[in-house]
Amino acid sequence: MRREDNELLTRVGPGTLMGGLIREYWMPALRSDELVVDGEPIRLRLLGENLVAFRSTNGQVGLLDHRCPHRCASLFFGRNEEGGLRCVYHGWKFDVNGQCVDMPGEPPESDFKNKVRTRSYPCLERSGLVWAYLGPREEPPPLPVLEASMLSEEVRMIQPVMRACNWLQALEGDIDTSHFGFLHMGSAIPDDFNEGTTAKYYLADRAPKYEVVASASGTMYGAFRPAEEDSYYWRVAQFLFPFWTMPPAGKIEGHVIVRAWVPIDDENTMFWNLSRKRKSGSSPVPTSASGRSPTGLSLGFDYLPNTTDWLGRWRLAANQNNDYRIDRGVQDDGSYSGIQGVHLQDQAITESMGPISDRTHERLGSSDQMIIQTRRRLIEVARALHDQGSIPPGVDNPEVYDRVRGGEMVLPRKTDWRATYEEKRKSF
Repeated sequence: MRREDNELLTRVGPGTLMGGLIREYWMPALRSDELVVDGEPIRLRLLGENLVAFRSTNGQVGLLDHRCPHRCASLFFGRNEEGGLRCVYHGWKFDVNGQCVDMPGEPPESDFKNKVRTRSYPCLERSGLVWAYLGPREEPPPLPVLEASMLSEEVRMIQPVMRACNWLQALEGDIDTSHFGFLHMGSAIPDDFNEGTTAKYYLADRAPKYEVVASASGTMYGAFRPAEEDSYYWRVAQFLFPFWTMPPAGKIEGHVIVRAWVPIDDENTMFWNLSRKRKSGSSPVPTSASGRSPTGLSLGFDYLPNTTDWLGRWRLAANQNNDYRIDRGVQDDGSYSGIQGVHLQDQAITESMGPISDRTHERLGSSDQMIIQTRRRLIEVARALHDQGSIPPGVDNPEVYDRVRGGEMVLPRKTDWRATYEEKRKSF
């Protein structure tokens, strides 16, 4: 990759091409339960901008530049009271739209407060999430129609995790099916699993063949391996603009999941795993014939307590500072990586590349076709937006995300996987 293309893909601050692309879309910003009416404001960094979020007296969420427009004191220290956030320096008060509504230090006859606003961004709430729009439109586009982001409270699961690396390298791990048979299952063998378990297929053939296609919402791959006689095992995964993924681990008919890789800044990412709750006793990762995973796979998260700094939310207890609690003994006799849990294994690897991976050092192979095509589409769409004003996929037509899923399926070898996938979509 050319260095200038890597810069385009990874830099997301104001004025950057990729930052401009992502700002066209709504993005998950917080869990709704992180904000309390008239409660403490929260420091929130999105796309390199330092913001402060609060829930006003009427329940609405405000998202403001953290700097008071008077003398730039941080509104994080403000008083959340009676319909607005009041700066404690001179008492200026701002509503959720950024309008100054009170200046107690000005003369009673002054109308100066009516002329002062601070930068604010629209927020909406749906299915337990606060969504933010940082784009240029006065009237924001509609929210995306993503199945897993529209579930009721009874069945939804929301899991955020802060990752200390650039958004793209974090995302790319989710559209790379080949690594599952190594990083996550490298010590397992097909005989560990019962007949009909999909793990037998990808452990028997750790070098799948790929078909990668552009879709209305992004890019999609079908990776296939031999299954039973005259059939293929297919793993279908999605990238959806601007930062969504749908992994393939689960039968496509019931696999309701989407993941967001929201850039905090150039070097940090907030991962959002949105999914339907699993049935009691079920697991998203394969178990052996004995009923346990031979590699210690899990998706549980062990969090540090949240703190109030810009990068203080949803951090894992196992991290770079303790080598992700790697157990070399387990690595030698059991787990391929020696790191506990699918997500943590991915986190260790993507963070090990450095804050921003220098892709000029890469040597990509056939298993990287989805990553290559996704990068190309991101560059193409970002440049088209910047140069021609072309509206990116899904911004004004959020229905392109409707009934899109990733997942697994076993098909006769002569069956067209894309046609079968489209047929299955109709029943979702």
